[in-house]
Amino acid sequence: MTNPSASIRLPVVDSDRADSNDVGSETLLQRLLREQSDLSAVERFSEFHDQCDAPAQERYYRDLIPASPPGPGQQYAFEVDLDKCSGCKACVTACHSLNGLDEGETWRSVGLLHGGLADSPVQKTVTTACHHCLEPACLEGCPVKAYDKDPETGIVKHLDDQCIGCQYCVFTCPYEVPQYNKSLGIVRKCDMCSDRLAEGEAPACVQACPSQAIAIQLVDQDQAIDAAQADAFLPGAPEPALTVPTTTYKSAAMPHNMLPADFYRVRPAQQHMPLVWMLVLTQLSVGTLLAVQFLRLAGVEEMLEVGVAVQAIAILVLGVIALGASTMHLGRPQYAWRAFLGLRTSWLSREILAFGAFAGLAALHACVTLVASIDPESSPGVVVMAERWDAPLGLVTCAVGVIAVFCSAMIYHATGRRWWSIGRTAFKFGMTSIVLGLATTLMIHWAVGIVAHEGATPELVRMTRIGGFALIGAVAVKLFGESLVFLHLRNKTQGELKRTALLLKGELARRSFFRYTLGIVTGLFVPLFFILTADERFPISTLVGVIIALVGLLVGELLERMSFFSAMSSPRMPGGMP
Repeated sequence: MTNPSASIRLPVVDSDRADSNDVGSETLLQRLLREQSDLSAVERFSEFHDQCDAPAQERYYRDLIPASPPGPGQQYAFEVDLDKCSGCKACVTACHSLNGLDEGETWRSVGLLHGGLADSPVQKTVTTACHHCLEPACLEGCPVKAYDKDPETGIVKHLDDQCIGCQYCVFTCPYEVPQYNKSLGIVRKCDMCSDRLAEGEAPACVQACPSQAIAIQLVDQDQAIDAAQADAFLPGAPEPALTVPTTTYKSAAMPHNMLPADFYRVRPAQQHMPLVWMLVLTQLSVGTLLAVQFLRLAGVEEMLEVGVAVQAIAILVLGVIALGASTMHLGRPQYAWRAFLGLRTSWLSREILAFGAFAGLAALHACVTLVASIDPESSPGVVVMAERWDAPLGLVTCAVGVIAVFCSAMIYHATGRRWWSIGRTAFKFGMTSIVLGLATTLMIHWAVGIVAHEGATPELVRMTRIGGFALIGAVAVKLFGESLVFLHLRNKTQGELKRTALLLKGELARRSFFRYTLGIVTGLFVPLFFILTADERFPISTLVGVIIALVGLLVGELLERMSFFSAMSSPRMPGGMP
């Protein structure tokens, strides 16, 4: 059969390559092979770009970036024209593609503002990303210094290699900019495509916007501070005074009643269960040590020595378990040692240091207490010394534990959320320590007393009554303090605390019901029962009562701490329609 290609003859089109002796014809296959080996097109392309330094799309975005770098007192910032933004999300797609983000990970989002009158409604589409604040809370709160604000450009960059995935910057940023990447175990965020800006090219979002609604401008830092003090930012957004954002939103028409489309939508936040366990268990261990000092001050001098020793060991074990649970919240726990780097600015670093010191002192205190509880005749000098140092060391350990709990409260107060204010948070954390500490102390002493003495002693009964009444009072105060948030349901405006109250009454109502039910039953009625029935002749019934009280109160405090996280509903950047 004849080859089809052999019958197709084409003239030679490249006269420079034609040989004078060539017959002037070649097959199609020969021509294609010759053209494939010809690099003249590549050379022409390279020569063209050597002569043209500007990017091909420069004419479309050159006016959207500054002609010169920032001067003294200036920095780069986003400028968004709300009248031009159509909500097409080309900026979101471009950012996602250029930065290679995972599915569901976004560094730029688009929301809605609406308002106006019934006969003249107004709607604005809002594109938003990192605001590269003058006082970035993500940078200040990071315990490992994984953020850096460029002194020349003002761009806030995240250092991925330094991050341990603690997600504290997600708490501290009021605009929810940092995004946790579970597969990488780190947080990532927008850096304004700083590498492109350095070469005179616009960020991906600026270059992709078809209506030129996004631009990069130079802002005067002093003017940004003045604007933040005047609350001139975006309707319904978090207060700009918190971090002084530099993004400028402009519009020719902005009615005074403009609000985000999802302003009245309340939804639970993430629970962060490792932090729930860590907080409750650390406060339980600190509170148990405080309970010992309280009972001593209350005149219970002859507490069971073996019970005190077991309690000291329990404090140490619970503290270590709590610190171990906290590492489960880290995306990269193998780098947890870096958490001390931010000691100067981060309350999280201070909390880790304080609880580390508490664990060390608790271990030393447990050893001293154990030595003090042995028979003095075996080693009289050592036992006497241990007895002498037991109480002072216990007080020092208590003081360090209280400081650690205070640092825990300050971690959340520093975020600027009203639900996590220092008054509310310190009250909850402190009362959790007292409630669980008293319940744990009573349970340990009754269990040890029954085993060591085959029954209860008059001193143990007296301790139970004193501790029981203190427990009832502490639980009543804590439940009353927690319930005050429901007063905000009467607020006419949709403030942050009203949002929280709506969540606790609505979507989280079942959890709230069980939390208060457990608190009332196991924190008020059960202690009253074992106070009235505590007797040397019936130790088992009292032991069962204190165990029920401890278990019920522990579960109740875990439920309360879950709501501490999930009921937080602070102002956000505008989202979409609910």
